[in-house]
Amino acid sequence: MDTISTLPSQERRVIVVTGANAGLGYETTLALAKKGARVVMACRSSSKARTAREALLKEAPNAELDILELDLSSLQSVRNMAAKFQAAYDRLDVLINNAGVMMPPYTRTEDGFELQFMSNYLGHFLLTGLLLPSILKTPASRIVSLSSIIHKRGQINFEDLQSEKSYSAQNAYAQSKLACLLYAYELQRRLEKAGHTDTLSTAAHPGIATTELGRHMPRFLFALLTNTIGPFIAHSSREGAKPSLLAAIGEATGGDYFGPTGFRELKGKPGKANSSDLSKDAALAKRLWEVSEELVGLSYP
Repeated sequence: MDTISTLPSQERRVIVVTGANAGLGYETTLALAKKGARVVMACRSSSKARTAREALLKEAPNAELDILELDLSSLQSVRNMAAKFQAAYDRLDVLINNAGVMMPPYTRTEDGFELQFMSNYLGHFLLTGLLLPSILKTPASRIVSLSSIIHKRGQINFEDLQSEKSYSAQNAYAQSKLACLLYAYELQRRLEKAGHTDTLSTAAHPGIATTELGRHMPRFLFALLTNTIGPFIAHSSREGAKPSLLAAIGEATGGDYFGPTGFRELKGKPGKANSSDLSKDAALAKRLWEVSEELVGLSYP
């Protein structure tokens, strides 16, 4: 039996999925909607979100799907979305920090941050902090951070967090995904210390999933992965979304990390995943947290 089919009903629950209009976010949204959740699709493009919503309703006609505009590369957009959410909803059962970019050309955001560090990590750090009051007052709530197997190659370069001195698209991506995992573990430590035992911080990675996330890769490499060796090392977006679903609504404890359980966690049945020793470094996580609060101008409650 499919593990996902056994997950509990999500009726009357409110779940936010960032980047819900495509790839893993779309499949995560679809699965949650079929479980009865009211899903808030937090997307950079409202038009793309509306198009995705129409497609989702064809697959799940009874789905409750709302749209809020969210550009994770903009601090102001994140603040605007959080304010709109809190004005419209009185609870937040699950926040799935899914959206991201992978290995684009070097880009500085409007706030002066490297795009991957901002969109994959820092934007979600701010979003979660702003929505935390709604999350904490909701029973059995969760915060899910999306990482990647490439986090194992990541380092947090405090001397050049924004890649201003030197830019490697792959290194910056690995740094951002390590940051997501450091954050997930540190958030759980802080929740426990503050006595918020009814809220869990979990994490997940999709393995190698065929999504549009790879659009910035060299064309020949993207074609190779998609058409030639892809079927042997990768799986579909629908399969890649399953670890996120386990982290969001499956049986879990705080700090659990989910991913595919096949060869090198590239694909396969979803289950508990392994993370690097560096990702569990509490001192490193604390330093990153403090730097992140300063960068976004927010101290967590």
